[in-house]
Amino acid sequence: QVQLVESGGGLVQAGGSLRLSCAGSGSPFSYNVMGWYRQAPGKQRELVATITSGGNTNYADSVKGRFTISRDNAKNLVYLQMNSLKPEDTGVYYCNANYRKNLRDYWGQGTQVTVSS
Repeated sequence: QVQLVESGGGLVQAGGSLRLSCAGSGSPFSYNVMGWYRQAPGKQRELVATITSGGNTNYADSVKGRFTISRDNAKNLVYLQMNSLKPEDTGVYYCNANYRKNLRDYWGQGTQVTVSS
């Protein structure tokens, strides 16, 4: 069974940094596109950043220049380095990954990020 487990969320002051990690189950190189999404209270889930297995990245305009997504294909890990955090970055951050064997998308359980002003 495919599992994605996030870690690294927490409470930080505006201007601070956090690094999120997501570990995917399975043998090495098990995932195609991996990414991060977030959902603020009362809002829809939105894309934050994605990265292909080849390292091509895509970012939401609101995080460009502040967030960096990276991955370790051999370990099925994806990271999100978040700098210059703003209160509007607050939300539950979800890891998403496309599993190579069945081409289905999977979600982690989410990790809370709270940025205080």
